[in-house]
Amino acid sequence: MGILDFVVFLGGVGLFLYGIKIMGQGLEMAAGSKLKSMLDKVTSNKFMAVLIGVIVTALIQSSSATTVMVVGFVNAGLMNLVQATGVIMGANIGTTVTSVLIALDLSEIAPIFVFGGAALLVFAKKKFLTHIGEIIAGFGLLFIGMDTMSTAMEPLRDSPFFIDLMVGAKENPMIGILVGLVFTAVIQSSSASIGILQALALKGLVPIEFAVFVLFGQNIGTCVTALLSAAGSKTNSKRAAVIHFLFNVLGTVIFVLISLFTPYVELLKMISDDTVVQISAAHIIFNVVSTLILFPFSNKIVALSRRLIPDKEDKLSKTPQLSYLDERILSTPPLAVKQAGNEVIRMAELAKENFIKAAKAFINIDDTELDEIENTEEVINFLNHSITPYLVKINNLDISEQDSEYISSLFHAVTDIERIGDHATNLAEATIYRRDNKPVLSEDAISELNIMIDNIEKLLDKSINIFKNQSATVEEAKAAVDLEEYIDDLHDEANDNHIKRMNKGKCDTKAGMLFINTITDFERVADHAINIAFYIPNPPQVAEEK
Repeated sequence: MGILDFVVFLGGVGLFLYGIKIMGQGLEMAAGSKLKSMLDKVTSNKFMAVLIGVIVTALIQSSSATTVMVVGFVNAGLMNLVQATGVIMGANIGTTVTSVLIALDLSEIAPIFVFGGAALLVFAKKKFLTHIGEIIAGFGLLFIGMDTMSTAMEPLRDSPFFIDLMVGAKENPMIGILVGLVFTAVIQSSSASIGILQALALKGLVPIEFAVFVLFGQNIGTCVTALLSAAGSKTNSKRAAVIHFLFNVLGTVIFVLISLFTPYVELLKMISDDTVVQISAAHIIFNVVSTLILFPFSNKIVALSRRLIPDKEDKLSKTPQLSYLDERILSTPPLAVKQAGNEVIRMAELAKENFIKAAKAFINIDDTELDEIENTEEVINFLNHSITPYLVKINNLDISEQDSEYISSLFHAVTDIERIGDHATNLAEATIYRRDNKPVLSEDAISELNIMIDNIEKLLDKSINIFKNQSATVEEAKAAVDLEEYIDDLHDEANDNHIKRMNKGKCDTKAGMLFINTITDFERVADHAINIAFYIPNPPQVAEEK
């Protein structure tokens, strides 16, 4: 294999990898909303988790990407380890789709796919059609890359080193496992690694007796990406990566024994005379059978991961942190969009609870929870400063128009939520002022404040629920608007009553200014709440009556 052949080989690998990438990208974007709904279902049970792992990996064409995404989900607290184990097992099955496509051997008509896909990419007006174009073009490039690789590797047939490697491998299966492990770990793509193995087989350079052991090594080598991704993350994220490693190592041990002590290779030869097809079949059998054998022991595998990665004090637990967002999830834009929404909803709930807690502390002159209110405000500020740049990153990804509009609404909502947090801080400071200076608020004033608090809490609940669902009936929207207007009326009425109390000497100046500032905080929180309610697609016409 000369230098020119090696250069051609690299070009083939590049085309193959790019084909897989844009085909997976097109599938992922075309499936957008369905991919997001799958995320909700993954939490239902571990059987569903396996199915989701299969589907997601078949869509994005990379078990490594799915596993890295799972590490991100576990890191964000979205998924527990048992669910993660199911998704990882499913991902290993899903990744076999690429090898099946290669086994079809459509290289002769691949240029037609590339032309058709490119035509859609260039001329199609609708985004959905451009994503279909990516799928078709990627499919074609995959086969062109495959054909280029196999042609470039043909001179290996006469290479003494390669011949000696094949002869040695028959006597020592560990050579094949090591070759597959190292090569896959280096290029960090099991799909590409298996594709190259099939390209060799296409030219009759690799017998199935050697290929099965290379496959075993490739399944271990693909774990490297997730292991690297988990470095520096939370304990459970590291365990998720270790579970992926354990599953593939245990599967390899099982199949090495099967290959050595049963007529497994002969069975593969009975499936087809074509070694490329045999490799695809071996890849499917390895992952499906490994899942069937190990799935009942998923709890045991999780327990083993806990022993290998023991609990220790997590420095991250003492600092504000994101619950749903993780940089690794950005590799799957539709899921990143959904997770960003979840994080904003979490921020809204924290702001609501903090405001109500601060308002009640003010009413009762109760300073016992002021530290907690301050700590929660730090979390809200942290979320504000963390979510916004994350939303910018999502906006720079290839997302649908609908998702782009949703991200825009999240930008606006984060600003309003942060302002609600600021008003909670104002109330906490007012509580300290009441405690230290003891200004007297009349019973009527306290009653007016309590009525406003109760109605603001109702409005916040309605607004957050509408924003969470990203939809509202005319009745729901009108109820929110009417409630906000009622709070405005309560504010005006309380302000008028306050002036009357001041005139009658029932309230001193210090208490008077405190009351004015407090009802102003209340009224502005209601304004921000109603804003949040209408950051939705096609808000009901009642919004104009506000």
